[in-house]
Amino acid sequence: MATNGDLNRKLRMALVGGGSGSFIGRVHATAAVLDNRATLVAGALSSNPERAKASAADYDIPEARAYTSYQEMLEKENALPEDQRIDFVSVATPNHMHFPVAKAALEAGFNVMCDKPMTLNLEEAEELKKVVEKSGAVFAVTHNYTGYPLIRQAREMILNGDLGEINAIRVQYIQGWLRTKLEDTDQKQAAWRSDPAKSGAAGAYGDIGTHAYNLGRYMTGLLPDKVSSHLATFVEGRKLDDYGTTIIRYENGALCTLTASQISHGRENDLAIEIDGTKAAIQWRQENPNEMIFRQNGEPHQIYTRNPDAPFMSPMGVAACRIPAGHPEGFFEAFANIYRAAFDAMVLRATGKDFEKKDTLYPNIHDGVEGMYFIQQCVDSSQKDGAWLPLKHEAARR
Repeated sequence: MATNGDLNRKLRMALVGGGSGSFIGRVHATAAVLDNRATLVAGALSSNPERAKASAADYDIPEARAYTSYQEMLEKENALPEDQRIDFVSVATPNHMHFPVAKAALEAGFNVMCDKPMTLNLEEAEELKKVVEKSGAVFAVTHNYTGYPLIRQAREMILNGDLGEINAIRVQYIQGWLRTKLEDTDQKQAAWRSDPAKSGAAGAYGDIGTHAYNLGRYMTGLLPDKVSSHLATFVEGRKLDDYGTTIIRYENGALCTLTASQISHGRENDLAIEIDGTKAAIQWRQENPNEMIFRQNGEPHQIYTRNPDAPFMSPMGVAACRIPAGHPEGFFEAFANIYRAAFDAMVLRATGKDFEKKDTLYPNIHDGVEGMYFIQQCVDSSQKDGAWLPLKHEAARR
């Protein structure tokens, strides 16, 4: 079978951010090439020109296409013949650079894979939505947890009515790495995440709270109505929240309790969700992603395992699997599933065909705007002592 079907070639990728020592840059680069449908050919890997050039060797990017700024990269890539220039740009920078890089890439005609949260604030997100719609390009937000096979399995089960009407969601994302004021040690990841100029109005809620919110929305499809939030900064002198609790009320009357923490001793990346319906309930944890618990009163608990050959797996769950049951499949593969879904759309665009822009398997511009609205409303609610504020946004009405 030809690579990428009718396109009959690999998609060409450029990476912005992700210089030497970066975690998320390496994740993007690995996820994008996992299915052999793309190749990393260019990059502007750091805002420091020397570091940008030096980091290129880490990714096997040729010296001629190791650029010292994203502006230079877009200009020179656009000047290349069509059969050489990049197809998409992956944005793996701190939050404050997501908007300018994504906007410039879209206006240059390139597709975009953008890390979350999508922008620095809601105003940028709403403007970027207009740019995406005008450009006709593919735009994806890497809420990678939606790519896990059992998350997609659960989504299909919920939408098929296996849980009945959804009454409650309990979701948490608990970490402990910022229990001390790590940003004072010049640790790069802590420094920008705790800086409002680079991270935005929220700390833990922008970094991991958005993942928790997005996961509940993706799995249930419930439309949000109102939100009440209390954010806190427990490490003295820190400028942004490092802990928070939120209640979300959905339009059908369901309630969600959401907790995000980066100051809980010994906790690593404990993203966990429980969903209660009138017929059944499910539970899933990211640190044990290949199992999901299904419960019904009066019945033995069922443990769903990630098994592409099992008759209980849904088509969407099977499609997200790459290896046989029993072999752990996790973070990189889930991330790659976001890329794979976006690649399908990129191929359609490149071959002159229409592609779905709203109801997509990958998180899109609408999800990105909604995530920024969630952050804004949580911050505002907390500043008003937990006042109930609207959580409806036109992005969610799509």
